[in-house]
Amino acid sequence: MLEIFQKGGPLMYPILLCSVLAFAIFLERLWCFHRIRRGTSQLVREIEGLVMKRHTDEALVVCQRAGTPLARIYLAALRSVGKPRDQIKTVAEEVGAREAAPLERYLGLLGTIANISPLLGLLGTVMGMIDAFTVISVQGVGTPATLGGGISEALITTAAGLVVAIPTILLHKYLTSRVDRITLEMEEFSLHLVDLLGS
Repeated sequence: MLEIFQKGGPLMYPILLCSVLAFAIFLERLWCFHRIRRGTSQLVREIEGLVMKRHTDEALVVCQRAGTPLARIYLAALRSVGKPRDQIKTVAEEVGAREAAPLERYLGLLGTIANISPLLGLLGTVMGMIDAFTVISVQGVGTPATLGGGISEALITTAAGLVVAIPTILLHKYLTSRVDRITLEMEEFSLHLVDLLGS
């Protein structure tokens, strides 16, 4: 494996860096989403139960302690108790939009890695072919062995770029769908709380 990596030429290093970055972003986002989702159903039940009993102060304390994006949306809505439903909804939506934005952190970089990796592989292909044609111009057509180094570099970097890009695209799509699902859940939960507060 190391021998193949070395035969790929200098562009194998940025391709390797792209793969490490993509994997690190994926793991970081998974951990972030796990922390956000953990205890969500319990928080929803607890807050809705307290609101129905009109224990708003206790609900505020629970939200402050939770510190999740949904808890911060709830906190903003609970602080607006007594106002008309439309105003509570507006406050919840504004805070919800602010809380949803950090969920997409690093996803732009992940998309960039997915786009750059095959281009780096293509650049390696071009550089390998330049080497191969340089050998031809100096030594003539010669034997396949004389051309093998440049062509081998071209094929290895192309393959490496695609090996990094394809999974990265899939990871990006998966994480984006998770963000959409979490955002939709937060909207549904916060609207339900708004209905309870506005009733």
